[in-house]
Amino acid sequence: MRRAPRITPASGSHDGEHLRARPSDFSAPAFWQKLARFALAAGRELVEKALWLYYAAERPDVPRWAKLTMWGALAYFVMPVDAIPDLLPGVGYVDDLGALAAALATVAGYVDEDVKARARERLSAWFGPSLN
Repeated sequence: MRRAPRITPASGSHDGEHLRARPSDFSAPAFWQKLARFALAAGRELVEKALWLYYAAERPDVPRWAKLTMWGALAYFVMPVDAIPDLLPGVGYVDDLGALAAALATVAGYVDEDVKARARERLSAWFGPSLN
């Protein structure tokens, strides 16, 4: 079993105020636990993006640099301490969505239709069928 994510100050930060997640901080059990607890509060869009990254990172043909990017964003998502606390109504997941969106912009070529289909299937089980 992996340990809880480590939180380290970003380079150049002396007061520990700026936090960053390392890809090694990612843990699949922590990812699924956070999704189970906060899926409804986080919303379908954020959960969809997290699932895209998770399923794309599982693909054996994805290069290491892309997996590290995905795992880094997912590690930030599961970190217990955020730049914006997740419990703040309406804004708590904005930083998480930003981290996931930035990672997706970088690795979009590896989020294929199979990855999206797997995410849709999981989303339908949790949220019901999409209205789109």
